[in-house]
Amino acid sequence: MILQKPALYTDLYELTMAQGYFLYGRHKQTANFDYFFRKLPFDGGYVVFAGLSDFLDIIQNFRFHPDEIEYLRKQGFKEKFLEYLQDFEFKGTIYAAKEGEIVFPNEPVVRVEGNVLEAQILETVLLNTLNFASLIATKASRIKQAAGDHAVVDFGLRRAQGLGGLQASKSCMIGGFQGTSNVLAGKLNDIPINGTMAHSWVQSFEDELTAFRTYAEHYPDASILLVDTYSTLKQGVPNAIKVAKELEEKGHKLVGIRLDSGDLAYFARESRKMLDDAGLEYVKIAASNQLDEYLIKSLLDQGAPIDLFGVGTKLVTAYDDPALDGVYKLSKINGKPSLKISENEEKVTLPDSKKVIRYFNDDGSFYSDGIALIDEDTPETIYHPYIAHRSTHVSYFESEELLHRIVDEGKIIIDSPSVEESASYAQERLSKLNDEHKRFDNPHVYKVGLSRRLRELKVELIKNA
Repeated sequence: MILQKPALYTDLYELTMAQGYFLYGRHKQTANFDYFFRKLPFDGGYVVFAGLSDFLDIIQNFRFHPDEIEYLRKQGFKEKFLEYLQDFEFKGTIYAAKEGEIVFPNEPVVRVEGNVLEAQILETVLLNTLNFASLIATKASRIKQAAGDHAVVDFGLRRAQGLGGLQASKSCMIGGFQGTSNVLAGKLNDIPINGTMAHSWVQSFEDELTAFRTYAEHYPDASILLVDTYSTLKQGVPNAIKVAKELEEKGHKLVGIRLDSGDLAYFARESRKMLDDAGLEYVKIAASNQLDEYLIKSLLDQGAPIDLFGVGTKLVTAYDDPALDGVYKLSKINGKPSLKISENEEKVTLPDSKKVIRYFNDDGSFYSDGIALIDEDTPETIYHPYIAHRSTHVSYFESEELLHRIVDEGKIIIDSPSVEESASYAQERLSKLNDEHKRFDNPHVYKVGLSRRLRELKVELIKNA
């Protein structure tokens, strides 16, 4: 974990509210907060939940160190509150979906229970961690879906927003990528690292052929040659073929060539023909340059013989939907259900402690999700969140609960999932999501409904507000 001291990685108002709870003697009141999002990114049909393992690291390291206490003292915080923070540890309980789970709007993905001060103080760092990771994992999932069986690798570090590149590289693996160029992310998360060469390597030599030969001499079994520095088809690919033949004579094989500019479909077809005519059918073609799910789909629809896609800017910046609108809302205070009311009905929150139930079709695919109060039996009917007369009978479907206790009275009670485990789980769950929810154009809306009791409680609280 890069963020070794996470307590001050927050918005000021989290700390001023925490001090207010403490000074007015309200800090021991119990509270529940829900993390959820309202809108699907990329006009898509689902979100891949990610960032949980990073959040667990934050919980484990959430302390106020002496230098941080001193900084807050200089900001005008009261001495009694600072004395309280000196021994602060999160001692609450957290429920969450598994990392890699496929989740949908307005359903709780994480529930935090504890005293109101400790639950409140986690808000910003939770949102910062889970929103970004889930956004990038979802973008990566869409790109991998477009690429199909073709490999996809993260090339985005140089275009990422600062150290967010570390979390982006990890999240793209959860979304289905096969590797990253990010060496530190590879070390920290035990994920494969990949790379080729830059144009500057080729330019630094007196000629392109010498550049290729020198690289292949040092990496005889791991060379992917960048062939578009000067002229892709007149110079780059012919020089790569010469080097490949020279490697064969020494008992080695050229791994591939990389295309990074121009008409990628045309260059890939022509390059493939030249390689095959030279008896180099085994040499792979990699492509990069402003790729996303739409361009990759277009290239493959055109029959471009590309084996590997290196995706950078549009992955790590989540082009063109740069934020997941995840929120963290109070649902229960001092034992009483609570909700936030809005003139926009879709922004009225759901009260009380809740569970999320997933219902399955006979073939094991996802049918719908239901949100119910924590003490309810599994509902046999779920109701549309905003349209009173719409309901769905779900009594005949197999079901499971999505939220699992992961922190109990401050102690992490699960093994933090590895990237490989979360990625495998995400792929398993995506395979259960029907194709109409995964298409890029006008995806079908996945049903998420409320139990009767939860709906009635919401209506009652609104009337009495």
